[in-house]
Amino acid sequence: MSRQSAQASRGAVGEAYAPAKRSLGQNFLIDANVAAKIVARLGITEADTVIEIGPGRGALTGHILAAGPRACLALEKDRELAARLPVAHAGVHPALVDALRLDWRRLDRLPGVKLIGNLPYNIASPLLWDICAGSALFGRGVFMVQHEVAVRLCAPPGGRQYGALTAWTAAFARLEYCFKVPPTVFRPQPKVDSAVVAVTPRPAEERPEDPEALSWLLKRLFSLRRKQLAGILKPYWQDGLPEACDALGIGPRDRPEVLSPPQLTALSKLLKTRRTS
Repeated sequence: MSRQSAQASRGAVGEAYAPAKRSLGQNFLIDANVAAKIVARLGITEADTVIEIGPGRGALTGHILAAGPRACLALEKDRELAARLPVAHAGVHPALVDALRLDWRRLDRLPGVKLIGNLPYNIASPLLWDICAGSALFGRGVFMVQHEVAVRLCAPPGGRQYGALTAWTAAFARLEYCFKVPPTVFRPQPKVDSAVVAVTPRPAEERPEDPEALSWLLKRLFSLRRKQLAGILKPYWQDGLPEACDALGIGPRDRPEVLSPPQLTALSKLLKTRRTS
């Protein structure tokens, strides 16, 4: 077995570590085959810088290093795990940091960087919300999340799974459902399935010009998702807004879940002038 393969194997076991911390949502991946399959989706080359979010005991880290990237950085909130990571996986550069507190706009200083992570269930949605909107220049992201969240992220308009998170991330990135992961490959075992999603940022010309306006609209609409659009937006449903919406293919009786991300982005622009006037 090569040194790098041995690193990958050790990272998937990790018996010497302290027990998982429930407060941090830790469920450690222990299946080396699943770990290799996840990393393969990232398409790592020797020119890449890879940032791993929440490396934990290094189940993915060994496979990332084995793929031979130019550099591998790891963001870890757990002090003990951050200290142990470079001991088990020489070549990784850990940073003791809470990913939820990062300004992801700074990631564009490293254009083309690739992101990967087995994300704790309790932070996956807000973290992907921030990453997709914050960075426009990362090359690709591959993330394992709760299966239900993966379905929501990749849902088409018109169904109950489609919501604010779906519309927001889809406005900034293209998301692909990759494959399902059972609870049996984790220790401790979660009570639900996981799934892997791939994320690719949209080019600048496709991204919303005013993210704050879009965020306001999505939160308003999807907090009342079963109501009709004219009712939710009653204070603004005048002064040419119905006609402008009609031109976008949006009707007064439509419910939020039937509107596509481009329609929602366009509607947020129409409403911004009315909210600030």
